[in-house]
Amino acid sequence: MKIIPTNIPDVLILEPQVFGDARGFFLETWNSKTFADAGLNLSFVQDNHSRSGQGILRGMHYQIQNPQGKLVRVTSGKVFDVAVDLRQSSPTFGQWAGAELSAENYRMLWVPPGFAHGFYVMSESADFLYKCTDFYAPAYDRSLRWDDPTVGIEWPLINGTQPTISAKDEAGKSWQEADKFA
Repeated sequence: MKIIPTNIPDVLILEPQVFGDARGFFLETWNSKTFADAGLNLSFVQDNHSRSGQGILRGMHYQIQNPQGKLVRVTSGKVFDVAVDLRQSSPTFGQWAGAELSAENYRMLWVPPGFAHGFYVMSESADFLYKCTDFYAPAYDRSLRWDDPTVGIEWPLINGTQPTISAKDEAGKSWQEADKFA
């Protein structure tokens, strides 16, 4: 597995080895030994799968208690995936990292606990899968505004059109108001 650093050292792009031939392809998306050998000793408790249409933006979500680390990938379509560092003790506090994930590039993104996470669908639709290091805890669920000017995420919006977002994300907190990690 190839590990590609982002501008935030803790957020990693992971490129698995793909074995392909006339029949199709095979790749390993999770192997605890391979990940541990790469310095990622992770334990996952929950797998999630979402499907979204073009122009949909989901995020920027996090849990202020029971924070979740997420290993994310796309099995159909293409998204722009983003992580924002909410750890006040971090040298990259307030910065964001983004990566294009698609069924074609097979890339995965590791988003550690302590980050807000979201993605924007660039293709007609996208199937988005993610493994979580902790369980979903609705009481601690938070949403940072996707368009907060202080964070300044550079979303690749199609034709500059505003994304479709949920009511929860519409009510997301600004950077100044958002709960953050110590």
